[in-house]
Amino acid sequence: MSPLAKSRTTHSLRGRLLWFVLAAILLAALLQAATAYRGALQQADAMFDDHLQQMARSLRSGIPLGSPLIDGDEDASFDLYVQIWGQDGTQLFRSTRSALPPRAVLGFSDVEANGNRYRVYTLQTALQTVQIAQDLDARSARARALALKAVLPFALLTPLLMLAVWWVISLSLAPIERARRQVAGRSADDFSPLANTGLPGEVRPLVDELNLLFGRVRGAFDAQKNFVADAAHELRSPLTALKLQAQALRRGDDDPAERAAGIARLNQGIDRAIRLVEQLLVLAREEAGPGQNPEDGENVNLHEVVKLAVADVLPLAGHKQIDLGLADKPGAQLPPVPGQREALRIMLRNLLDNAVKYTPAGGQVDVSLQLQQGQPVLTVEDSGPGIAAQGRPRVFDRFFRASDVALETGSGLGLAIVKAIAERHGATLALDRSSRLGGLKVEVRFAPRPLAPGAIATAQ
Repeated sequence: MSPLAKSRTTHSLRGRLLWFVLAAILLAALLQAATAYRGALQQADAMFDDHLQQMARSLRSGIPLGSPLIDGDEDASFDLYVQIWGQDGTQLFRSTRSALPPRAVLGFSDVEANGNRYRVYTLQTALQTVQIAQDLDARSARARALALKAVLPFALLTPLLMLAVWWVISLSLAPIERARRQVAGRSADDFSPLANTGLPGEVRPLVDELNLLFGRVRGAFDAQKNFVADAAHELRSPLTALKLQAQALRRGDDDPAERAAGIARLNQGIDRAIRLVEQLLVLAREEAGPGQNPEDGENVNLHEVVKLAVADVLPLAGHKQIDLGLADKPGAQLPPVPGQREALRIMLRNLLDNAVKYTPAGGQVDVSLQLQQGQPVLTVEDSGPGIAAQGRPRVFDRFFRASDVALETGSGLGLAIVKAIAERHGATLALDRSSRLGGLKVEVRFAPRPLAPGAIATAQ
């Protein structure tokens, strides 16, 4: 994905919140202001109309009009124009500045005269007809002034509300920014947990999961550092031995037998080094892989895995005349286990390889598959010397060799690989003494998994 496309798909949570919330506040304020403005105009019109009615009713009694009305000074202050007619149609009073027509309809009406527009109210009684008019331009100006006063609070409070919302959002997101700075400022090997104090409830689970991830990464990082240190130590000895053997061949005499023996020892050393490197690579791959989800992976038939692993180790067993094979033919159906077929094959091959290696010539190594309490159980037993109880907890450590089985050379990685693969597949390992053959008994117990009836594998 190009940087431009990435920039289009990313956004700032703070910026988005501020944009939408402030835009919503502004839109709501505009709608409220428009509504208040329109309502204030309508109320002002109704108030002015009521004022015209009140003025007309106050003049219908026929009380003589005083000089203020005749002079029109007060009319000017209110932009009001008055005309009064008697019963016979004679005009009794007319404002000095009035430009109204001599007659008008009863009630309210809008009149245009001499380029001006007027709002007129006419009231007729038994004695006289009273007409009150108001300049619509002046009236509209007063109405707008009143409406603007009604809108003024919105104009003053909306910026304050937007500022308060901006402050609250910034304050609420400050812990997230603090966590970001903590992550950005730490070194590559710093896996200490992030502080989750003060974080919002929606963000705290994410930080907690990050802390758990940091813990897993720290464990994997420490394991890799230990692995590299152990591998460097273990590889130093065979490589040094190979170098010394090569130097011995270069300094050797011309005796063909001695040279042949030296070449044979050199080849054996190379084979051991190759085997050690292979085991190291397998162990690194298995320990670096993710844990196996019981609901994921292919359904592996353990009977097929046993056949493949036995076929791999059979030449070595035949060379030592060791009886290797299945202990019995289980008749019950054995469900498949979820996982990786090749990894399980490597696990069983390492178990069988260790059993054959440490079993004396002419001995016996048996593999059995059973279903115990709904769990598939894979068992490897041999007639070798076994492992003492005090040494069993450590045999799964890398490069550890029990003292009572030191008669055979090895890398000390076989059981470590077995443990790594078993853990990835959710299986448990148990070591004991074989009551039937007298040697070591290794039991691999897989977790049960409910499967559809069509997924049950029939035992071969």
